[in-house]
Amino acid sequence: MLATLNTLVLTGIDARPVKVEVDIQNGLPGFEVVGLASTSIKEARERVRSAIKNLGYEFPNRKIIVNLAPADLKKEGSHFDLAIALGILISSGQLEGHLPENMYFSGELSLNGTLRKIPGVLSMALELINIDKNSMFFVPEANREEAGLVSEIKSYPVSSLQEVFDFIAGDNSLFSAEPFQVSTNFDQEILPDFAEVKGQETAKRALQIAAAGLHNVLLIGPPGGGKTMLARRIPGILPEMTREEILETTRIYSVASLLDSEHPLIHTRPFRAPHKNASAASIIGGGRIPRPGEISLAQNGILFLDELPEFNRDVLEALRQPLEDKVVTVARAQATYTYPANFSLIASMNPCPCGFFGSDVECTCTPLQIQKYLGRISGPLLDRMDLHIEIPRVKYEQLRDKANSETSASIREKVKEARMIQKKRFSHYKISLNSQMRPADIKKFCSLDEKSEMLLKNAFDRLNMSARGYDRVLKVARTIADLEHSEKIQLQHLAESLRYRSLDRKYWNA
Repeated sequence: MLATLNTLVLTGIDARPVKVEVDIQNGLPGFEVVGLASTSIKEARERVRSAIKNLGYEFPNRKIIVNLAPADLKKEGSHFDLAIALGILISSGQLEGHLPENMYFSGELSLNGTLRKIPGVLSMALELINIDKNSMFFVPEANREEAGLVSEIKSYPVSSLQEVFDFIAGDNSLFSAEPFQVSTNFDQEILPDFAEVKGQETAKRALQIAAAGLHNVLLIGPPGGGKTMLARRIPGILPEMTREEILETTRIYSVASLLDSEHPLIHTRPFRAPHKNASAASIIGGGRIPRPGEISLAQNGILFLDELPEFNRDVLEALRQPLEDKVVTVARAQATYTYPANFSLIASMNPCPCGFFGSDVECTCTPLQIQKYLGRISGPLLDRMDLHIEIPRVKYEQLRDKANSETSASIREKVKEARMIQKKRFSHYKISLNSQMRPADIKKFCSLDEKSEMLLKNAFDRLNMSARGYDRVLKVARTIADLEHSEKIQLQHLAESLRYRSLDRKYWNA
């Protein structure tokens, strides 16, 4: 008897439907899984065998063939266990009952028949909206809250294979997961506050601009100036996440198995700070079984790379494409995976190995050492940093200053106003922030008067600016104008934007 059940498979952060066909035939005992199944799926043979036996059912001592269709789609993951086990029980005649086409099963079996938490349930549930809003989605109990995020379909959390068996046989009833309300409200006062940072007013202003337009920033200065302290306070000045952003970011964390069962929502903007020894696969994404990297986990938030020159050169060069396209593509022999990468890159570095080149403390490095150190940052990567900010050493008087600095809450309101202006401007376009403008958008929304044109031309020649650098100066100027509620880019807006591009000449071209 042929049994056919439905499940889903993850491809990147998306999901696709898969038919699980189970056929039991006469012949030598065996258990074959076909259809481009990974090792973790083929290992389901032992998990399914033990689960069925330990629940008191008979495991057929015949030839079992499991086909995962479509056969040309690579299958990864252990969540096929539940569908395979049910297929064997139905095909062997131990479970009778007609399974509707709208039933989908996902879950990893333990040897005693209980179900373990699986990754990617949110992506699967979102895909079922497109397939059939009347779908019945059976998931492990540990994924209850995550499945409840998608209220458009009915999800049924189950703790064991026995529960599903009894439900199909009509011996018990199941209750669907209650919809989990997605709240965009979050107390951002618990985040570190900019008011705690003494001095560095120029840097605070630049980071406010970066937050308003989602621009990339390079912080450069001697040790102890507060580069890391400033970077860790950026999430506190970013606007609250929208419902769409929350679900999009949570979806990535679900696929990466990083969600907490009791708190399934990522409702604060991510701040990812990988170690300088991190591999390219962990930063960009990939691995033997492809998973989202740090740049995707930073979606709608911040990726902070401290001590930028200390990162592997391959890692830094691999950042160039995601910084431009806002997505990253991981190619494999049998499949290609695409992950979102819409983040703001905040990087910090010392100006030389000892850290004091250009400061009021004597530098002990030779010119060759400085050149070699700075040379670890390639020109194309440096070009993709919208703002270059110098972080000087903080003076004693600044540390002892009792005056109140501007709070993160105050800065955040200005950032929110600027983003609302951008959202309104780009309402008929496929972008929402100034950093996402394409050349045609720059031409339309970044017009300059005669004096500003002359200033930009002189700066372009003097700084040996590239075409990309030219575009980024205009994008930053547009954000500065939005912060000032100015419809057009004024001379002072452009002049301030150009000041944030001058450090590459001071350090790299000196």
